[in-house]
Amino acid sequence: MKTLYFRFALTTIFIMFLSGLIAFLLSNVYYQIKLKPYNDRKITQMASNIASFYETHPTVNLDHYLKGISHLGFQMLLIKEDKQKVYYGKPFSQHNLTQSTINQVLRGETYHGIVQFPKQAFVTGFFDDELRNTIGVPIDANGKNYALFIRPDIEYQFGEMRIFFAVLVALMIGLSVLLVFIGAYYIVKPIRVLSRATQKIAHGDYNIQLHVNRRDEIGQLAQHFTQMARSLERLEEMRQEFVSNVSHEIQSPLASIQGFSKTLQANDLPPEQHQHYLSIIEEESSRLSLLSKQLLTLASLDRDKGELDITSFDLADQMKQAVLMTEWGWREKELAIDMDLPSTIIQGDSKLLYQVWINLITNSIKFTEKGGMISLQIVNTSKKEVVVRIEDSGIGIPKQDLPYIFDRFYKVDKARKRNHPGSGLGLSIAKKIIELHFGSIEVISAEGKGTTFIIHLPYM
Repeated sequence: MKTLYFRFALTTIFIMFLSGLIAFLLSNVYYQIKLKPYNDRKITQMASNIASFYETHPTVNLDHYLKGISHLGFQMLLIKEDKQKVYYGKPFSQHNLTQSTINQVLRGETYHGIVQFPKQAFVTGFFDDELRNTIGVPIDANGKNYALFIRPDIEYQFGEMRIFFAVLVALMIGLSVLLVFIGAYYIVKPIRVLSRATQKIAHGDYNIQLHVNRRDEIGQLAQHFTQMARSLERLEEMRQEFVSNVSHEIQSPLASIQGFSKTLQANDLPPEQHQHYLSIIEEESSRLSLLSKQLLTLASLDRDKGELDITSFDLADQMKQAVLMTEWGWREKELAIDMDLPSTIIQGDSKLLYQVWINLITNSIKFTEKGGMISLQIVNTSKKEVVVRIEDSGIGIPKQDLPYIFDRFYKVDKARKRNHPGSGLGLSIAKKIIELHFGSIEVISAEGKGTTFIIHLPYM
């Protein structure tokens, strides 16, 4: 199996060689279009200067003159009228001049062999020392017509530079490959750390410490991975707590029902005590029924995300109806109800939102002492959202518990005292319903100073 390290390194090397090949091909095209005509003109000018110098100095020995020119780094062929050929400088690799070309130059015309050299892939032509890849110019030597074919001796003029560039290219390629493997190692190293971290998470170990001090995408990935591990750890704790709470909430009323049922089987119980035990069984059965209903509601909300029965209704009327439905509770505790609910038409799932108001008002009643007050307000309506406040003068919530009150089965009363019975699911259900409406809920509370829930509902 190829590792990411080798895949990255091999891909980078492949890109290097492919880009080098494409660059060479493009350079070859540039040579054929631009440099070849330029070289032809330049060497033609050199050849013309060599011929004109001799013609203006006829006393100079032509053979010695051409030998001296060849020593400056040129390859030359001199053809006389009698077809005699004399070579100067390094021998040509191929003697492939046609007779018609020779006759053309002997007649006084110039032969442009460099620009006419065939275009071939991977061959620039500049380095091919063939006779046809030369410039041919006529020379008038004491009334006789000679043909001089000349081209630069590239190896003589640029031999050391060719070796230098060959070494340079070899070192560039070698060092590039080496640095690619080193760079790939340091790039892939954090990913290997993340891979080991995922294995730890797969085995249930969420205590992940990723020491990846980078500010690029991999650093962000490591940061997000750490956050995910913390969330998973918290989720696992919540899952275990959820199972524990469900077990406790079910086991406690079942134990009461079972115990009092056995007690009722005795025949010597007074009628008052008999009736008392029956009322306890009824109360515990109601608790079980409420718990099962709330669990089903949460399961339904989790499963059917976004499947809301959207209708238009008056939010104020709905909240007033929720107050009337809980009248027995707040009247029993002699609570004052203050309502500032202007008529507000919104769109949403009226049944689910009604359950939100019931849950929040019931909570306020439950945790507000006798003679206290509950305030319900629609405090702000704009074109974008409506804001609802439900405030009570109750016992409040400790600061350390505020971040967790919307967790399922979370109870501020860790000892699970029966002073304020409940399943711990009401706020979770309320938050879930509000989020399904693309809204938000926040809480402001302090011990002994009451609690305020602020709900933001966007117009759908």
